Amino acid sequence: MRKVGVVLAAAFAVSGGAYAATDAEAAKLGKELTPVGAEKGANKDGSIPAWAGTEAPNAGWSYGKSRAEFWKHHDDKALYSIDAGNVDKYAEKLSPGQIQLLKQSKGYKMEVYPSRRTCGNPDFVVENTKKNATSAKLGPDGWSLKEATVPGVPFPIPKSGTEVMWNAKMKYAGVGFEFPTLHTALSPRQGGSEWIDATSTQTYFFPWGKKGSTQLSSLPPVEYFTFFSYKSPTALAGQSLAITNFLDKTNEVFYYFPGQRRVRRMPTYAYDAPQIGFENQYTMDEPRMFNGTIERFDWKLVGKKELIVGYNAFGMYDPKVGFNDVAKNEGLSSANRRYETHRVWVVEATVKPGVRHVAPKRTFYIDEDSWAIVVAEDYDAQGKLWKVREGFVIPVYETGSCDNPAFVQHNLIDNRYLVDQSSLGGGKDMRWFVEASDPKLKEGFYTSENLRAISER
Repeated sequence: MRKVGVVLAAAFAVSGGAYAATDAEAAKLGKELTPVGAEKGANKDGSIPAWAGTEAPNAGWSYGKSRAEFWKHHDDKALYSIDAGNVDKYAEKLSPGQIQLLKQSKGYKMEVYPSRRTCGNPDFVVENTKKNATSAKLGPDGWSLKEATVPGVPFPIPKSGTEVMWNAKMKYAGVGFEFPTLHTALSPRQGGSEWIDATSTQTYFFPWGKKGSTQLSSLPPVEYFTFFSYKSPTALAGQSLAITNFLDKTNEVFYYFPGQRRVRRMPTYAYDAPQIGFENQYTMDEPRMFNGTIERFDWKLVGKKELIVGYNAFGMYDPKVGFNDVAKNEGLSSANRRYETHRVWVVEATVKPGVRHVAPKRTFYIDEDSWAIVVAEDYDAQGKLWKVREGFVIPVYETGSCDNPAFVQHNLIDNRYLVDQSSLGGGKDMRWFVEASDPKLKEGFYTSENLRAISER
């Protein structure tokens, strides 16, 4: 693994501090580096091509039409397949979690395609990112985000793991997105056949995502708002949540319980608290690959490496397939998981002294082009590799950027997996918004009073 900023990375792993990039470093953006800080050139063997700019969909796409069919490279064929029989051959470009998953999961494989660097950003995000390179700031606590020009990548030339994680959290995804129908599904226990398959509707709202150029400090200190309401199963149907994830403190959660006909504030429903209804397999900080505030960990920037990751994986967002046709007991169909080789930042998270967490050590792999977390690994209290999450990046035609809400989490000890944040099998495609025209894209929608009003209908 190539080390990046070794001296600085070591210092910031302890202090959590931050230094802005120098003018000389910032001048590399758009030249040796892409406008958001990735290496512009190809890798040595050509398996990762040079970045050539944002790719638009083929002419004629509009919401409701197949995203995959309008992608320029939809006729690509797989170059090779990785499974338990040949995993050692490709181990250098796989993470420890991916290797173990391949070795222990019968029939599991990864189909690897030509690498397509399709991720870009609109001009206003590019311009804001350029400003951020020398001006974005963390808070005096060393972990919160205090200032940036938004929407834009806060730290395109990162000097610490904390900065890389904020880049992942603040990647541009418009002002929000919604799932008309979302499956959050957990595979059966070993020897069993009964799935937990919860369906819901969900909306995300990013108050800093409005087109243009705004100082983060002039806005409410919010990373995002989200609302979801369960449709099934019976045990969860009617339960609804409104969550505010802050930039500088623990989230605020209001939960509506239909049996009680009341909204309750959930002050401890954060971090490693298990999500209701999923048999302790899914914690509050696991959605979106990492969710919530980052203050419980020290973040070490390890460096960069080439990794085979879920990319241009439109099959993970196909609303027209049958969910049960894709989600099998042994894993999601390989036909819906597309992999490519890309460069990633590697960040190690270690729980801070005096703080408890069910996963005291974690490793995150963040795509250099999109700043999306593409692989995450959790270790248990005994230091044993426990969970591996894979996110699946796609170009988002509405926003002109990339996003990766869909992910799969494998529990390597219990041999169970969970899939969430995907329009897979939902019947209707998820949708990204660049204008805050919907009532759900307003701060007032996420109050306890409004949650009670809309839930009691």
